[in-house]
Amino acid sequence: MFGFPVSTEFNKRIPKQKFYENIEVSLAVKRIFVEQIRIIYWRNKLAAATLNLAAGDAVTEIEVFEVKLNVPQLDEAVLRQIDKAIPYHILFVLTYEGKAQAWIGYKEVVSGGHTFKVNRYYHTEWVPENELQFTISGLNMDAVYESLVRQIAGERLQAPSHESLKESVGRDEERRRLEKQIAALENAMRKEKQLNRKMELNAELKRLKKELAEINAS
Repeated sequence: MFGFPVSTEFNKRIPKQKFYENIEVSLAVKRIFVEQIRIIYWRNKLAAATLNLAAGDAVTEIEVFEVKLNVPQLDEAVLRQIDKAIPYHILFVLTYEGKAQAWIGYKEVVSGGHTFKVNRYYHTEWVPENELQFTISGLNMDAVYESLVRQIAGERLQAPSHESLKESVGRDEERRRLEKQIAALENAMRKEKQLNRKMELNAELKRLKKELAEINAS
């Protein structure tokens, strides 16, 4: 399924209540689980043993969860809640009416290796379920994880071959920051009436666009 080897198949249903009962979760997140999610399946266990690869330093397993939806979207808070509850890296495949969309978080180990922090989620577009396929690439689990994140993120994490995933994510964060600032400045310029202030905003806008162009060209 999704292009992963048969040796990785697990296909176990997980009660969605597992992620919000008997743990501290807001009522809003509980409501999202109930209203937006129909069923959760643990489809694959990508690990050194199931892939016949070397173990990784940061990544031991990657779990593939299929989340069947009641609606054509899922609040990111739910993914964060599941990621928080599972001490492994997770690739989510959302499915709805024959379409599928992959999500994966850039998940880093913190607190001495016992907990994880998700800084940013990346996702594909919605495609027909049978067209969502992944490639296992790399000689160890760290490399497999990096490859999957880049496959899902697409052009946002395109990078020179020498750049690490952490560096690529950092560069993308800077790109997002600049894009947000540029959008805010462009909005301010449209509303500004004073010519002198408009010129100041335009100068700042040019500077930020130059920075963005340099990041995109690197």
